[in-house]
Amino acid sequence: MIQPDAREHNAEARAAWDAFHAGRPLRPPVALGTNTQFFIYNDDVNPRGAVDWEAYCTDAGVMLDFQLRAAAWRSVHIAPYCDDPIGTPPNGEAWLVRVDLQNFDEAAHLGAPVVFLPGQVPDTPPILAGDRKNALFDMGLPDPLRGGWYRKAHEIYDRWGERLYREGEYRGWPVRMDPFGWWSNGPLTLAVSLRGQELLTDFYEDPEYVRTLLDFLAEVTIARVRKHARFFGMPDPPPTMWFADDNLSMLSVPMAREFMLPVYRKLKAGITSAEQIKVHLCGDASRHFCWLKEELGVYDFETGFPIDHGAIRRQLGPEVTIHGGPTVMLL
Repeated sequence: MIQPDAREHNAEARAAWDAFHAGRPLRPPVALGTNTQFFIYNDDVNPRGAVDWEAYCTDAGVMLDFQLRAAAWRSVHIAPYCDDPIGTPPNGEAWLVRVDLQNFDEAAHLGAPVVFLPGQVPDTPPILAGDRKNALFDMGLPDPLRGGWYRKAHEIYDRWGERLYREGEYRGWPVRMDPFGWWSNGPLTLAVSLRGQELLTDFYEDPEYVRTLLDFLAEVTIARVRKHARFFGMPDPPPTMWFADDNLSMLSVPMAREFMLPVYRKLKAGITSAEQIKVHLCGDASRHFCWLKEELGVYDFETGFPIDHGAIRRQLGPEVTIHGGPTVMLL
C-alpha cells in the first residue's frame, strides 16, 4: 500500500475518535483488534517462530520484549488501515504492556494445569470431568490475588517493574504497565473449561449442579476482581466492568435467562457500581443482546462473527455501542 502522510492520518484518526467519544461521530471510527496469537505466528514479528508460547507465557523478559516489538510493528503496518496513530503508541503517550494470561488464567487459577502443545495456544484440560465434578467445592476459594497461575503472573509483573524502573522507555516513548486480573472470560466459559463438554448435558441431567458450579465460580471471580482492583489502586468497587462469555452462544434464550442472568447479576453487583457495562461475545450470540441490555445494563457489545449488524442496531437503538466488522474470511 502507499503509506499515508502520518501527520494527516493521525489528525484524522484523533478527530474521528474525539467526535465518537463526544457522542457526535463524524463517521464510524475503525479499530483493528490484534492479540498475541496474531503476532506469534507472524514471521515479521517472530522470525522462524523463535518465541514459542511456553517461553512467552513463563519468561518475563520474553513476554515484555515481544509485546513491545509487536506494538511497534503494529504502529507501522496496521495503523494505516485503521484509526490508530502511525508510528507512535496507540494513545500517543506510552507503550502499554500487560501481563498476558491469554484465556487459560481463570481455569489455572483454580488448579488446572497449563498445557503447551506445539503450534497451539496454551490451554487447560477439564479437571472436573467425569466423577470429579464436585472436586472444586472441597478445595474452597483460592487465594484471589496469587492463587494458581496468578502467582506466576505477579512474579512477571514484579520483574517488569524492576526492569522498567531501570530502562523506562522503548524507541523513545515511555512504557506503562496496565493492570491485569480485573476482568473475566465469563462464568459459563470457565465452567466449560473446567468440566468440559459434559457441562452441556449437566444442564438437563443435573441442573442444580450447574447452578451450584456457576454460583461458586461467580464468588471466585468477584473475589479475584475486587482484590486485583485494590492491588492496582483502582476505586473499590471499580467504576466500570467488562466481561466475556463466548459459550453463551451455545444456549437458547430461555436457558440463558434461567441459568445465566442470576449469575451475571451477581457478578455485576459484586464487582462494579456502574449501571452500564460492556460484554464481549464471540459467535452468533445476537439473540441474547436485547435481554442483556434490558436486564443487565449492557450498553457496549463486542461482537463475534457472524451477526447482522444492521439488525442489531435497529433492535438495540442508537445509544448502544457495537464493535464488529467484516467476516473472518475477508480478513
